[in-house]
Amino acid sequence: MPLAPLVEANGAAIPAIGLGTYDLRGEACVKAVSFALRAGYRHLDTAVIYDNETPVGEGLRASGVKRDDVFVTTKVWSDQLGRGALQASAEASLKRLGLSQVDLLLIHWPSKTIPLAETMAALCEAKRRKLAKHVGVSNFPVALLNKAVRLSSEPIVANQCEYHPWLDQTKLIAACRKHGVAFVSYTPLAHANMMSEPTVARLARAHGKTPGQILLRWHVQQPGVIAIPKSARETHITANLNVFDFALSAAEMEALSALREAGGRINTPSFSPAWDAA
Repeated sequence: MPLAPLVEANGAAIPAIGLGTYDLRGEACVKAVSFALRAGYRHLDTAVIYDNETPVGEGLRASGVKRDDVFVTTKVWSDQLGRGALQASAEASLKRLGLSQVDLLLIHWPSKTIPLAETMAALCEAKRRKLAKHVGVSNFPVALLNKAVRLSSEPIVANQCEYHPWLDQTKLIAACRKHGVAFVSYTPLAHANMMSEPTVARLARAHGKTPGQILLRWHVQQPGVIAIPKSARETHITANLNVFDFALSAAEMEALSALREAGGRINTPSFSPAWDAA
């Protein structure tokens, strides 16, 4: 199976499909990561809060794939975003992963109590200390992304946010493109809730693909958009990468985008920022 194409963003080259590892634990995580890399994945996504950085690192080593060939992302939780705390969190992540450096270090969620200027200074310092090759943010709406870009002394290469056809992220994706930032879609399949959506099912039949492959193709066919679906099943892991041998027409892309609904967001924790209006 061919490797996923790379998305260029402010000096980073990020594979357009990655393995999300949220809710994967222990040996199941090790096996999923190892299998995915052997199947052709070259992009892994984890986070401190996932409590699985150790098995992600074990899976990477078990796969036999060279470390330098894999793009590894981890994230710092929102209570560790101050100067000193952020660097300590990144160092602890590297120890758990068994790596000397991650490819991308993200702010997982913006803090409502720690000033963003302090956070961005700490994040940029972590990069200068070579704890990460690149830095970025996650769950930043337009106003916060714009502010982060202004405050950052290092290029921001990614903004990881929820995205699927039910959720309109037009404004945020436009802001990412303006700043040369990759948009990384988490929950790209809407927790599999979109699989029975009639439009998705129709396109799956038309292309001889699974509904999940149709949805992932919709993501990666958008310039600058990357998807990180999560799965522990080998068949799903393989299928999720097999989306580069067909294309959706402009009309088909629009049919999926037209599914956007007000209130289509799935992830709405109490500490969420003020999301962009649809």
